[in-house]
Amino acid sequence: MGIRRRSGVRCLITPLRIWLLASITSLALAGVIVTLATRTVQADVGLPKPAATVPPSVPVVAMVAPDTKTQRGAAARSKDLLKGLASWYGGNFDGRTTASGERFDQYAMTACHPTLPFGTLVRVVNKTNGLSVVVRITDRGDLPKGRIIDLSYGAAEKLAMTSAGLAPVAVDVLSRGAKPNGGTN
Repeated sequence: MGIRRRSGVRCLITPLRIWLLASITSLALAGVIVTLATRTVQADVGLPKPAATVPPSVPVVAMVAPDTKTQRGAAARSKDLLKGLASWYGGNFDGRTTASGERFDQYAMTACHPTLPFGTLVRVVNKTNGLSVVVRITDRGDLPKGRIIDLSYGAAEKLAMTSAGLAPVAVDVLSRGAKPNGGTN
């Protein structure tokens, strides 16, 4: 297969040039599509639905600590303990920029929360098995009803909840971050 010249000799250079041009154009287009598809991080987008069923979500409830000495201390403490469902994210989001500006590392002990300040440390206790982990809030996201926190894959592994996808948890705020919104909003 080639192009005949006037002299009757077949020339393979022109078809080769066309093929190379088509290949380079296809690769460039594929690179643009991949770049556009991996731009933003949003928790819960593109994640598979959990295989296991989870009991109905527990609404966010304030609990009064048993060792309260004053009413004011009890009120402050009750705001720092949340109950509900935790989910996890990783994989496709690994390496992307979070809402706080940090790079997301799916193996780090981090989490996404809709309102807690960036840098806040929280203890998350899996109420099914009693395992707990301390994570730092580095991301924002609107969570589905009943969910109170979205954990990194590494934190979810420590809580033994990756196969279920969701787990009932208690979240205790240990220390609040310095900036309410990390300079955003």
